Amino acid sequence: MSERLKVSFAAPSLPASGALVVLMGDDLTLPSSVHEMIGKPAADAIARAVAAESFKGKASSGLSILAPPGLQASRLVVVGVGGASERAETDYVGLGGAVLGRVGKSKSVTLLFHEGPAGLRNDAEAAADLALGMTLRAYAFDKYKTKKPDDEAAGEVDVVIAVADPKAAGKAHRAREAIGEGVMLARTLVNEPPNVLDPEEFARRAAQLEKLGVEVEILDEKKLEKIGMRALLAVGQGSRKESRVVVMRWNGAKGGGKEAGKDAGKGAKDGAKPVAFIGKGVCFDSGGISIKPSASMEDMKGDMAGAACVVGLMHALAARKAKVNAIGVIGLVENMPDGNAQRPGDIVRSLSGQTIEIINTDAEGRLVLADVLWYVQDRFKPAFMIDLATLTGAVLVALGQENAGLFSNDDALCEKLSSAAKATKEGVWRLPLSAAYDKIIDSKFADVKNSGGRHAGSITAAQFLKRFVNDTPWAHLDIAGTGMGSPQSETNRGWASGWGVRLLDRLVADHYEG
Repeated sequence: MSERLKVSFAAPSLPASGALVVLMGDDLTLPSSVHEMIGKPAADAIARAVAAESFKGKASSGLSILAPPGLQASRLVVVGVGGASERAETDYVGLGGAVLGRVGKSKSVTLLFHEGPAGLRNDAEAAADLALGMTLRAYAFDKYKTKKPDDEAAGEVDVVIAVADPKAAGKAHRAREAIGEGVMLARTLVNEPPNVLDPEEFARRAAQLEKLGVEVEILDEKKLEKIGMRALLAVGQGSRKESRVVVMRWNGAKGGGKEAGKDAGKGAKDGAKPVAFIGKGVCFDSGGISIKPSASMEDMKGDMAGAACVVGLMHALAARKAKVNAIGVIGLVENMPDGNAQRPGDIVRSLSGQTIEIINTDAEGRLVLADVLWYVQDRFKPAFMIDLATLTGAVLVALGQENAGLFSNDDALCEKLSSAAKATKEGVWRLPLSAAYDKIIDSKFADVKNSGGRHAGSITAAQFLKRFVNDTPWAHLDIAGTGMGSPQSETNRGWASGWGVRLLDRLVADHYEG
């Protein structure tokens, strides 16, 4: 899954070299079997180091002992797992990332996980989550660096997780591998420079999902014009790069297949309807005529993080052979300010027939989503639609970078998303929608305007999208704070997070697989 990491599971044993990792709670004692395995000299060395470093066993803290007595390992690493109440709520993916982050430059790592501090799970699922966390921690985007640090050039890290049932852990890990691949694919797409990843190249990379059995259909500008996606096309008309829409279909449920995929959902019962995910894919956003300030404009290569998440999710579902019929649709454009660009004051007719007055050409993502949302609900009649978009800076003001903004017309879907968010630690926070906010985006000259101004910016953007979903259960995730430039964590040390892949995969796994 990662060029930097190889993970395997084995029966408990001590390594002949490299780093040996043990877990310790705030009671500062080792599990009995771990104490017995490493021996009294090593256990005594841990006790002395704990006292010398005032180590408290706090969650994700680390303590390293070089050349530990009585062991062949070159390094003995103690990783804290906190108190009993914390252990009951342990994020094993995060713990895996913390473990890898505490072993320094070791090229081989053995984690004794067959017995942990009281209250800490050590089953196959927890072990697989640890491995996923380590893999995500190991990800780095350095393909354009011609010189790399010596420790990175030395090759991959070999990790062995010692568990009671290696076979069960390996089986659980295979599904996590698919999810991890999806997250890393999303990260790589967001990290790519805009001169490489334009709409056409993005579409080509999405088409590579065909190798996993995903049906991929690429709509070029001629097809989009014929269909009537004029709001989406208006965003890209100032760029030399042509716009694209990519439709991806994974037919993993019984009764799936090409014929089911063509008109998925039509005449079907709710249980057989596909689930649909839509992503905003502005491969570079200059702001258009309403051009952005130059400071940090380079970050606008990440304005396609929603589309990247959808591609990563479709990879994860297909790679783990999820028993669901899922549709992923991404609108890919570049927003540039040339002589053909749309202007403030323009009025465009969307696929839905609704007319949109352009107030601000930098409020372009909602135009892309308006056409794609309408297209998906009309063509596929899905059980629900969830869109992801780095849509507004206002969501950063409201929620910072710890939660994505969640908007929806369906309480049940919101509850399921919130549950998945809690399980994956990819946080969401629901914000309101109401007719009162609709008044802010009513236009004097058209049916709606694409910006309501500064106040309630995230809400009015979501209220705009709501006009293009009809009665389909729908949720909008504003990921401007979580999809790119997000705070570093134990599982992400880079710029792009791949946020949303694990969240939505969990949603599908928990509620929509038959």
